[in-house]
Amino acid sequence: MGQSIGSNLLMTEWNIQSRGHACEACGRGFADKEHYHTLLFDERSDFRRLDVCEQCWQKQYSEGARERKGFVSYWQGVYEAPLARPEPIQKETAESLLRKLIEVNDPKNIAAGYILAVMLERKRLLKVKEQINRDGERIFIYEHPASGDVFTIVDPRLQLNQLEAVQRDVAALLEHGLNPPAAAPQTPADAEQTPVPVTETQAEETVAAASAGAEEQPL
Repeated sequence: MGQSIGSNLLMTEWNIQSRGHACEACGRGFADKEHYHTLLFDERSDFRRLDVCEQCWQKQYSEGARERKGFVSYWQGVYEAPLARPEPIQKETAESLLRKLIEVNDPKNIAAGYILAVMLERKRLLKVKEQINRDGERIFIYEHPASGDVFTIVDPRLQLNQLEAVQRDVAALLEHGLNPPAAAPQTPADAEQTPVPVTETQAEETVAAASAGAEEQPL
């Protein structure tokens, strides 16, 4: 995957913060279906998420929270206790791949990660909570409604002439993951054909998402 797209962006702006299982103010664990409040702060070196219970919100944060240093966003959520169940082994999905790309933390994956986030937003699996500009870069704050996880995704400002290459990268990652099998030696006849190992639906979604994002950027 090309090094030029997004390689200079700061990876500290590209991460996932899971929903807390307890109030960060009083330490009490959240009960299933309990309402909680989330604050997001920009601490320059990273974004900090703060989840608090209703009682602590009313006592400590309901007044003046937006005036606190570094305030970025606020929302309310409903805590869902995690279910203990084994995860089936399956081909990469857009969500699982995005999580792995963020965990790997490689700047060359920023463009692919952005496209995956847009795909998940179109499927309503991620929801934009905020857009901010930081040091000249646009950053999207997404929430995963089911898990409560918060994703901070850097906009790589893709140009239309970059979409085809990024689409191929995303398609290959969805098919093979981050550790693709070793490629077999190509014959001259094989070299003339370069099929994309991805389903038609995945390809169409990737192209549509990429086009939507790129059209917002100045050429």
